[in-house]
Amino acid sequence: MRNPGASLVRRRAGLRETAPVDAAALEGVRVSFPGGRDALAGLDLVVPQGRVTALLGPNGAGKSTTVAVLAGLLRPDAGKAQVLGGSPGRPEARRRLHVMVQDDGLPTGAHATEIVRHVARLRGAPETAAPIIELFGLASLGRTTIRRLSGGERRRVSLACALVGHPDFVILDEPTAGLDPRGRAIVWEAIAGLRASGRSVLLCTHLLDEAEALADDISIIAAGHLRASGPLASLVPGGADAVTFDGPLHLDVAGLVQALPEGARGEEVSPGRYRIEGGASPQMLATVASWCAQHGVQPRNLSVGGESLADVYWRLTEERGDHT
Repeated sequence: MRNPGASLVRRRAGLRETAPVDAAALEGVRVSFPGGRDALAGLDLVVPQGRVTALLGPNGAGKSTTVAVLAGLLRPDAGKAQVLGGSPGRPEARRRLHVMVQDDGLPTGAHATEIVRHVARLRGAPETAAPIIELFGLASLGRTTIRRLSGGERRRVSLACALVGHPDFVILDEPTAGLDPRGRAIVWEAIAGLRASGRSVLLCTHLLDEAEALADDISIIAAGHLRASGPLASLVPGGADAVTFDGPLHLDVAGLVQALPEGARGEEVSPGRYRIEGGASPQMLATVASWCAQHGVQPRNLSVGGESLADVYWRLTEERGDHT
C-alpha cells in the first residue's frame, strides 16, 4: 500500500518524484486571521491520488480553511500548497477540482434541476446532469425553489453540482449533514463510485463512522496542526488488550474497576464510551457484562480489541485541549 506521506517526504529530501503526483499537498501552510489567531499553524497534509482521504477535527480545527486554500479561495501566509500538480486556483485546477462547501451559495430563486443542468453546461459536460439528477432524486423536488427546500434537500443539490462534469479531484465538506438515512446512503454510494472510477476525494466530516466506512486514509487535525495521518489500520492497530463498550454518560468506572482483577484500569475515553484495560481475558469480559447487569446498564458495542478510531480521535484532540 502506498504511504500517503511518502511523496511529501521525497520532496523535502530533494529526491526525484517517481510516484504519481498527489491530488493535493500542503507543506508548512500557515493562515492567520485578524487578531493574530492561526487558523492553520504550519499544516502538512497529503491527499493521495485515486483514494478517499477523510479530514477529521473538532470545530475550529482548520478544516474549512484547508478547503479554502485547496480551492484557491484563500492564499496561505506561509508554506506551500499544490493541487493536481500546480498552484491552487489556476484555471486547470478549477476545471479538474470540484468543491462542495458547507455554505452552498445556491441561487435561492432557482430550481434544483435547472441549477444542476446549468453547472453541467458550464463545465462542458451537459450529458452528466441527467444521471446525477436521477441519483439524488432531484426531479421529485419539481418546481420548488431553493429557498423553500429543507437543509437536507439543499445538501443534495449542492453535492449534485459538485459531481457533474468530469472531476479528477472532489472536495466534500460535510456532505451528509442534515440528510436522512436514505440520503446519507446515496451519498456514500456516490463517494464509493468516485473511488471506483479512480477519482481523488477529500472528505471533511465530523462523523467517525462515515470516515471508517468510506476512507482509505485518515488525517486528524486540531488547532491548525496535523495530529495523525495514514490508513485506518495504521492509526488503529489491531490487538486484544482492552474491553470497550458504550453506555450512559459518567458511569462509576472506579466501582467497575474494583470488581475486576488486580491491575485493571478503566476510563470514560469519550462521552458514553468506556475502555477497560489490563488484559482482555474471558473473565474480564464476563465481569464487565455482570457489573453492567447488576447496575441496570445495557452495554452497547461490547467488544474486545485495541483502540477504535473514536478513541484515537478523542485522545489526539482532547489531550491538548483542542476539542471545544
